[in-house]
Amino acid sequence: MSKIGVAIVGTGFGQKVHLPGFQAHHRTEVVAVYHRNLDKAQAIASTHNIPYACNSIADIAAIPEVAGVSISTPPFLHFEMAKTVLQAGKHLLLEKPTALTAYEARELYRLTNSESQTNVNNSGSRAIATMDFEFRFIPAWQMLAELLAAGYVGENRLIKIDWLVSGRADAARPWNWYAQKELGGGVLGATGSHVFDYLSWLFGPVQRLSGQLITGISARPDPKDSGNLKPVDADDSCTLMLELAGGTPCQVCLSSVTYQGRGHWVEIYGSKGTLVLGSDNQQDYVHGFRLWGSQAGEPLAEIKIPQRLEFPQVYPDGRIAPFIRVVDRWVEAIDAGKSLIPSLKEGVYSQLLMDLTQESNATGTWVDVPNLDKFLGSK
Repeated sequence: MSKIGVAIVGTGFGQKVHLPGFQAHHRTEVVAVYHRNLDKAQAIASTHNIPYACNSIADIAAIPEVAGVSISTPPFLHFEMAKTVLQAGKHLLLEKPTALTAYEARELYRLTNSESQTNVNNSGSRAIATMDFEFRFIPAWQMLAELLAAGYVGENRLIKIDWLVSGRADAARPWNWYAQKELGGGVLGATGSHVFDYLSWLFGPVQRLSGQLITGISARPDPKDSGNLKPVDADDSCTLMLELAGGTPCQVCLSSVTYQGRGHWVEIYGSKGTLVLGSDNQQDYVHGFRLWGSQAGEPLAEIKIPQRLEFPQVYPDGRIAPFIRVVDRWVEAIDAGKSLIPSLKEGVYSQLLMDLTQESNATGTWVDVPNLDKFLGSK
């Protein structure tokens, strides 16, 4: 099978995860890299033997050897960059959160489903977009999904999610885009976007929600302004109550400022049993997940993850192995000429729930969640 030429846009997470992931995949070849500073783009290209270096997305999209583009820039850049990529007929692999609003995300989705010929590439096929919702591809999570589908817990009675880490607990950590709500900063975008996707994957749609966004550290030093404190208006903690399909209650607590936080845990309590998935690893949010189960009131016991689900290779950075599986799905979709889950449709849904959380926080009320297909089709 022919190689797919890929451009890397975003050189933070992109250089740590996307670049080694694409280089390890047998069907992809990194042929271009973007950085807003051309000298830095050229330095990265030289270090990794990448043929093209650009400081313009339009230039990236114009390179004939580039068939697909991965975008892992901060959220406020996603919409315009992704729009340029899709309008050029290039395939897209996009990091979460999808954009700044559900309306932006919906416009990107519509570009991949439009009858317009502007987003058809040189081979005559549609531009394919995939979201990097990597929890769907982690072995312990896949085992959890299988057990839930098989009815292990019976009827769901309560779902409880904690994702408590200390990555931004130090108030001396510098002020940047992450501290600014209007740029897509905050824990809701960083981790809530994942939670909303895997809730949909594991349990189906959300019927209504109530959310509270908290900014515990209200100012941070700006290194570009002699370390003077600048205000923070992005959330660093978030509490949520959700009513899932069928009325199942779900409680979510997210925080990036909890010293010795318990990590990432999902607990499902049902009429027949209980499943608990979790990791207390504060350094790597992929490595360390284990799964426990109990039925008929027996003590929780660890459930072995079958070899068929395990990664064929693991890396020091745990994010690389599931990312390679996301690339597998992207390549499969490109070969098939149609979108496969997780696509921009899943990206729109995650973004919609983020927007509704913001609305609930602003109004102090429960908010109903519209049907996704109706939202996608509305004007």
